[in-house]
Parts: sequence; structure tokens; C-alpha cells
Amino acid sequence: MKTNKINYITQTAVMLALLIGAQFITRSFGQFITGSIVNLILLVSVFVIGIYGGLTIAVLSPILAFLSGIGPAFIQIVPFIAIGNVLFVTIAWLTARNHISIVSKRDLAASSMGLITASAVKFLFLWLGLATIVLPLIPGIKEKQVAIIGAAFSWPQLVTALIGSILAIMVIPQFKRALSKSNLKM
Repeated sequence: MKTNKINYITQTAVMLALLIGAQFITRSFGQFITGSIVNLILLVSVFVIGIYGGLTIAVLSPILAFLSGIGPAFIQIVPFIAIGNVLFVTIAWLTARNHISIVSKRDLAASSMGLITASAVKFLFLWLGLATIVLPLIPGIKEKQVAIIGAAFSWPQLVTALIGSILAIMVIPQFKRALSKSNLKM
């Protein structure tokens, strides 16, 4: 039991460090590259480590990104990103966890539908909740900043979540096969 807890903590820390490192390295490449990689890492985390590892990374990643200066410019946005990430990994876990290894066309279709649903929910939450309702109400943010930030939390969120999902469908089965052939168990 103690080994499992140590493995969980280690795996979660490694994936969180990978996510923050990926954000730092790709931040100059733009939202579509960085966001897609972040969503990929969130999905790999939840499907390889488990729901609690995925949730931990979903919540901590925007906080650490903000604190390290690679995340949103306003602290008021961070909780919304965390909630969007939590919705994304939770819905992905609930809808696709039994199918993500893609052993048949039916499993591919089921995991795809689950990840599309998770992507759509994350997008809708960030667009409606943050960009449309909350962002204009945050004091100290100028109208022009609201427009720019709001645009970043609109349709690009759906695109990056879907790209991350496509990459996850390709990567996770390979990752799981490699782990099953090794002595490492995640």
C-alpha cells in the first residue's frame, strides 16, 4: 500500500512537472500548440495515473502556471481554468476510461465520443462562464483586455481540447502497452 501511494505521488509530480515544462517551452508557439499539449497531458494523466492524479494535475497546473508567470495574467481567471480542467478530466474519465486502449472500432468510437463530450463541456464552461459572464465583471480589467482574453477562452478552447483528445487517443494505448511490457506500473 505504501509503495502504491509513493508511486501515485511520484507519477503525479512527474506529470505536473511535464505539464508546466511543456507550457514554459511552448508558450511562444501560441495557444493552439500549448493548449493542445496541456490537454494531452491532462488526459494522459487521468488515464494512466487515475482520476485522482488527473484531478490533482487539473487543479494545480493553472495555479503553478500563474505563479511561474506562464499562465493567465489575472488571478481571478485561475479558478475557472482549474474548474474547466476538472470538468474535462472528469467527463473524459467517466465516458472513455473503459475504451481508451482502442482494441476495436467500437472502442475507438466510444472513447472518441467521450472525449468530444469532455472537450465540449470544457469549452462551454470557459466560454459561457468565464468569457461571457465573469470576465466583464472582474474589476481592473479594461474593455480591450476583456475582448482579448474572452477570445482566448472561446472557440480556441474547443479546438485545443479536441486536438489534445486526438493526440491522447494515439498516445495512451502506446503508453499503456509500453508500461505493461516493462516493470513499471502506473
